[in-house]
Amino acid sequence: MEAKTKEIVVPKENAVFWLDKNGCWHNKHGKFQHKKIIDYFHSCIQRDRNGYYLYQGDENHTEKVYFPYEDQALFVFDVHNGDKITLVLNTGEKIRLDPENLFVQNDSLYMQIGDETIKFAEQGLLKIAPLLEDENDRLYIRLQDKRYRIVCRGDVPPPKVSSSGVPGNTP
Repeated sequence: MEAKTKEIVVPKENAVFWLDKNGCWHNKHGKFQHKKIIDYFHSCIQRDRNGYYLYQGDENHTEKVYFPYEDQALFVFDVHNGDKITLVLNTGEKIRLDPENLFVQNDSLYMQIGDETIKFAEQGLLKIAPLLEDENDRLYIRLQDKRYRIVCRGDVPPPKVSSSGVPGNTP
């Protein structure tokens, strides 16, 4: 007889960690410091109809921990230049830059892909900065011989943060 895998689901209200607006993991003791743990958390991010969660499992159990985040759950951490620009996300996924879907909001750069909004973390922004141009308070990105205007969306107020430091106003 085959053993059934036990599924553990933790709602985001009960998560003991969260992702800040810069793509850094935190718990009640502060910002995570160990690169292997940070990389592991990022690599485990998945999404379903209920939101973003960390997933891990083995033959005996699976665990889904929905987590709060201050701005976005997906971040551009690296940029590879070539014939096409490739963005490396915090999850390790690689996607192609779509300049027509870039936008600025609250002084941050984002890219919209379908219903996913991806924020450029500081390290990703530094890598793409040489391609950006500012002219008459308008931002552009130049790719090969073409220039694309980056739209500015209306700024939104920052999320409320509870006294424990956990974001309370998350999607």
